[in-house]
Amino acid sequence: MTGAWTVLAAAQQQVPEDVGKAGPLGLLLMVVLLIVVLGLGRSMGRHIKRVPVSFDPADQPVAVPDSPAELIDGPRSRPAPQPGQELLDTLRRAPLAIEPPRPEDDGRPQPRG
Repeated sequence: MTGAWTVLAAAQQQVPEDVGKAGPLGLLLMVVLLIVVLGLGRSMGRHIKRVPVSFDPADQPVAVPDSPAELIDGPRSRPAPQPGQELLDTLRRAPLAIEPPRPEDDGRPQPRG
């Protein structure tokens, strides 16, 4: 039992005085980080205030149905174009932009398969 007390007393003597104590540099670092976090919070608040409530375009007119049947079926208008449909229509109107199909024997070697 005396040997255990001797080991514990020797371990306590080897610990330096400044272990576990914060220095002035640590305090300065904490104050600087606090100031930076507060500044970032204010900046984020300003940016969030500039974000609109809704991203829906405001210039689109409101569609008022003419009959109760349109409430269920929706308005009878042109269906929404498929993606790329406008480009295809433009290319079809300008036939010089589309290369005609090549004949089978155009001088190129045919793939084996």
